[in-house]
Amino acid sequence: MSNQAEPIYYDDIDSPVGRLRLVADRAGLRQLWFAQERHPKRLEPDWVQASEPLAFARVQLEEYFAGTRQRFELPLHPLGTPFQLAVWQELARIDYGATISYAELARRIGQPQAMRAVGAANGRNPLPIVLPCHRVIGSNGSLTGFGGGLPTKRFLLSLEDHVARGDLFGSAATARSRSA
Repeated sequence: MSNQAEPIYYDDIDSPVGRLRLVADRAGLRQLWFAQERHPKRLEPDWVQASEPLAFARVQLEEYFAGTRQRFELPLHPLGTPFQLAVWQELARIDYGATISYAELARRIGQPQAMRAVGAANGRNPLPIVLPCHRVIGSNGSLTGFGGGLPTKRFLLSLEDHVARGDLFGSAATARSRSA
């Protein structure tokens, strides 16, 4: 049980990558879960299902998947260690449609030798898509682990690539076919 004094809200939304669960408190969005997670999560019994407190996130995610939003402007409240928070803050700075390596992410947070720790923090990102951990790839350009699965990572990168190249109308259909 979470024993929170303030309510924690959750709601599910449909997306091109399947059902997403959003979790927020009054301070902001705390988590985003994929229906098929590598590390499945569970609802706490005192959480409240409600659409209205999560409408802000729903709208921006819909815009992202439609190709009309490239940067999220949401109040965020991820919970983690200071190191994890530093990694997650840096994820938000990766340009839309771009990718970087784990080594580059470690360099950007000022800890170039901490590639494994950066990888672990990236893997524990509670807000994938919003804090775009899908934009982090292997040094050799390979797609590496992603909590929502590699087909979802491929889809997100392909969507962003199409939108960044101005191919808005073909992006969703083409990206979806590539992720299959």
